[in-house]
Amino acid sequence: MSHPRPHFSRPATVRAAIFAAGVLLLTACSPGAERSTEASPHSTEAAASYPTGHIHGMSVDRATNQVLLATHDGLFNVSTSPITKIGPTIDLMGFTTTANGDFYASGHPGQGTDLPDPVGLIRSADAGQTWQPLSRQGESDFHALAATDSGIVGYDGQLRISEDGTSWKPVEEAVQPFNLAATPRDSIVLATTEEGLHRSTDHGQTWVAVPGAPLLMFTALSEGQAVGITPEGQIYTSSDAGLTWAEQGTVSGQPVAVAAHTLDDSTVRIWVATEDSVQVSNDNGQTFTDIRSNHQ
Repeated sequence: MSHPRPHFSRPATVRAAIFAAGVLLLTACSPGAERSTEASPHSTEAAASYPTGHIHGMSVDRATNQVLLATHDGLFNVSTSPITKIGPTIDLMGFTTTANGDFYASGHPGQGTDLPDPVGLIRSADAGQTWQPLSRQGESDFHALAATDSGIVGYDGQLRISEDGTSWKPVEEAVQPFNLAATPRDSIVLATTEEGLHRSTDHGQTWVAVPGAPLLMFTALSEGQAVGITPEGQIYTSSDAGLTWAEQGTVSGQPVAVAAHTLDDSTVRIWVATEDSVQVSNDNGQTFTDIRSNHQ
């Protein structure tokens, strides 16, 4: 692994401008005029192609390598051929997976759903087929969610933590994350912000800035290792859960989500979702291939 670079060579103001431009691109969301309160069946159905709605999150099953994308139009399994849509149409702005396989999400109801707007925190115990409202319905649109080994961390304009998904405690520190990353097997949480990377070791209760970290847009944690990606598609890895970073390769296209699984003490498998494909790397992000090549 290469020696960690302390920071980008760009001035901080330029780096922040690049980050902000990426945030505006990825958080743009169409108006709610198309939303409905009518009920509809929940099902899995073939999708015409890679989802075109804004992608807000990704989950990869460690045992099967099933890749799910949480989008403006709902949840999609992009590791099947053809790609399949799972469950109802919900604008899944925030999305995370717990240790038992449950999904937590937030956002806005789509056509044919009877959820309030915003949906608050919702949970699926059947792989995204149906969703149960848990808390803050009509109040919170969590644009960032992460599951630790003791609860949920969310950001809806205020950073909040919850042990059970029903009651929430506001975090006093003024961290405003674009993306949150955690693992349900640990207490560490990473938050990307315009000011730089922040890190918590107590499930999101307290935070410190990570000195020398690159300006990352998305991060992922796995078994003590971390992966980060810049707005420009530069990959970084960390062998100490986000404290120091080593520059790796790049991925083409606008990155919109990242996931990672540890392969061994020095290697992590990385998935990067862009606006038109999901790329996977088995060598710490040095090289990437389109997951669709496995279906051909």
